[in-house]
Amino acid sequence: MSFLTRRKPIALELHADDGHHRLKATLSWPHLMALGIGAIIGTGIYTLTGVAAGLAGPAVILSFAVAGAVCACAALCYAEMASLMPHAGSAYAYSYTTLGEGVAWVIGWSLILEYTLVCSAVAVGWSGYAAGLIEQANWAIPQALLEGPETGGLVNLPAVFITLVVTAMLLVGTRESATVNFVLVCVKLVALAVFVALTLPHFDASHFTPFAPFGYGGEEIDGKKFGVMGAAAIIFFAFYGFDAISTAAEEAKDPGRDLTIGIVGSMLICTLIYMVVAAAALGASPYDVFSKDPAPLAFVLKEIGQGQAAAWVAGAAVIAMPTVIMVFMFGQSRVFFAMARDGLLPRWLATVTPRGVPSRVTILTGVIAAVIAGVMPLSEIASLANAGTLAAFIATIIAVLMLRRSAPALARTFRTPLVWLIGPAGVLGCVYLFTSLSAKTMVFFAVWNVIGVLVYLLYGRVKSRLSQV
Repeated sequence: MSFLTRRKPIALELHADDGHHRLKATLSWPHLMALGIGAIIGTGIYTLTGVAAGLAGPAVILSFAVAGAVCACAALCYAEMASLMPHAGSAYAYSYTTLGEGVAWVIGWSLILEYTLVCSAVAVGWSGYAAGLIEQANWAIPQALLEGPETGGLVNLPAVFITLVVTAMLLVGTRESATVNFVLVCVKLVALAVFVALTLPHFDASHFTPFAPFGYGGEEIDGKKFGVMGAAAIIFFAFYGFDAISTAAEEAKDPGRDLTIGIVGSMLICTLIYMVVAAAALGASPYDVFSKDPAPLAFVLKEIGQGQAAAWVAGAAVIAMPTVIMVFMFGQSRVFFAMARDGLLPRWLATVTPRGVPSRVTILTGVIAAVIAGVMPLSEIASLANAGTLAAFIATIIAVLMLRRSAPALARTFRTPLVWLIGPAGVLGCVYLFTSLSAKTMVFFAVWNVIGVLVYLLYGRVKSRLSQV
């Protein structure tokens, strides 16, 4: 069983001399921060704000705070590890050097689940806004092609369409995709600023009473967890995205500086934006009204008589939300790429084009995400994605703590402050959020990893590049 504990060196990559399996350093800190904001500000704020409000009521603001606090602990640890190890793969790479190949495989397999499902979830959220615009334009598209089977349709065609479009954009090139993302992030932030400015004059404090109608814990009803913690376990999905920045570590021009600014900066900015937008929405409309609409922000604007602004915000969401798909598909392809380069998955998947794009894994990711988006509902996808993310967060925090003990002399461009307080707090928070997920989600996550272990034992264990050293 020694294969489970074999580790990769921190300072030396086995593939360092392999130009066909190496990514190009083309990104600076503005690109990385835009990647973080592009990933974090998306379906979580445009769509899951309504879903979470339906689970927690006005206390959803506390749910945002809880999820944000847990993510902040993890983000600080990610910043330290990303600057210390500027390699593609994120938590998978960190686990490989500290916890061994067995744990690394489980984390990588979980990240594949996370990133693929996030792409699908955002595509479904985007489809809710796109379908509204299609109806307003009176396009002759059958309703059965605008919704998945779970909601009475045949296939969510807009969700499939946008997933494949983003896949095509990523194939063009990393820097080009990052530049497009930067522009669309600006569009997204302007739209949210307009939403807040228009809703604040209609703020009604009575909408916050009762504040926590479903309590502060997490009570499961009909397969869903209600209450502050139940909602936090879902909207946790809205906060992560900074981990996708760490997957770009190998493509950063100055990893030590740029990754820290990108991860910590995007997390701070987005936490503030979430709190303000959620408060504005709750103040303008009762939670039990707007939470039932698939496009809650546009719905709130219509309720206060701002129909034209609602169409503009919905249009901005349609234009800008694909940035989230872009960032997570980018992250998924890099994790997939790193695992294939290490031999744990078929190595031919790790081939890089002359433009620095791992095209084969990008196409594979896009096709799988499109299929899932076409048939699954948003809430189910978000819950399943969260399980994989929580596992990756725990592994990264533990990796930081282990390296502080085993290699204290390593040069660290960024050091997590109060690491022995923030680290354990982050682990406990992640474990608590995981237990707040529905039983069905935890069962699916366990089944996914059982399948993963079988794949590793039958293929990865034998084909791993470390088995040949």
